[in-house]
Amino acid sequence: MAEKVMKCGVKKEKGYLYYLDKNGNIARSKMARGGNKGGGAQVLQKCGIKRQEGYLYFIDKDGDVSRAKMARGRK
Repeated sequence: MAEKVMKCGVKKEKGYLYYLDKNGNIARSKMARGGNKGGGAQVLQKCGIKRQEGYLYFIDKDGDVSRAKMARGRK
């Protein structure tokens, strides 16, 4: 269902949330666990991806940027 937008090959570490930031770059933030605070976003790779409306963009298991069509208007 998802299609690859760009191959990046980012290696994921446990305890971090990986996402596409508002500038279209791959970023990560430390996840909050128990009493430990999260946050502290770091840009890992500059991609400059332009988002299209109606798609959900994410970092897949291979560390690449992928997108999937969002389900809207179901009854």
